[in-house]
Amino acid sequence: MMPKTISIVSSNLTRGNGVTIYLKVAGEITMGNNKTALGIDENIEGVLCYVLGFITGIVFMVLEKENKFVRFHAMQSIATFLPLFVIGYVIGFIPLIGWVIGPLFGLLTLVLWLLLMFKAYKGELYKLPIAGDFAEKQIG
Repeated sequence: MMPKTISIVSSNLTRGNGVTIYLKVAGEITMGNNKTALGIDENIEGVLCYVLGFITGIVFMVLEKENKFVRFHAMQSIATFLPLFVIGYVIGFIPLIGWVIGPLFGLLTLVLWLLLMFKAYKGELYKLPIAGDFAEKQIG
C-alpha cells in the first residue's frame, strides 16, 4: 500500500471561553502502511533489500509476504544486482579491456547501489527503467 499524503491548509478551534485558535500548517503529513512481517519500518526494510545486493533481495522476497513497498525493492534489487554481478564477473575475465572497464563498471554499480538505498530510505518507490518495470510486474 502506497503512502497517503494529506495537505493541511488551515483549521480553527474555538475553546469554551470564546478564544479561537487558528492552526495553519505549511507542508504535508505523510501517512503510510508501515506494517512489515518483521516488525521493522518499511523504509528500513527497503534499504536492507539492497545491502548485500541480490542476496538480501532474495531474503526479503522470502520473508516479506504482505508489504508491497518492501517486496518491490526486494524484487528490484534481485532484477538489478543479479545481472550486474554476472556482467561484472564476465568483464573481469576479458584481458586488458576488461581490466580497464571492470573498475569503471564497479564504480557505476556502487553509485547505483547507494542511490537505490537512499531512495528506499526516503520512502520513495524509485523505479529503474527496466528492472523497476520488471519488479512492478512481478509484485502485481
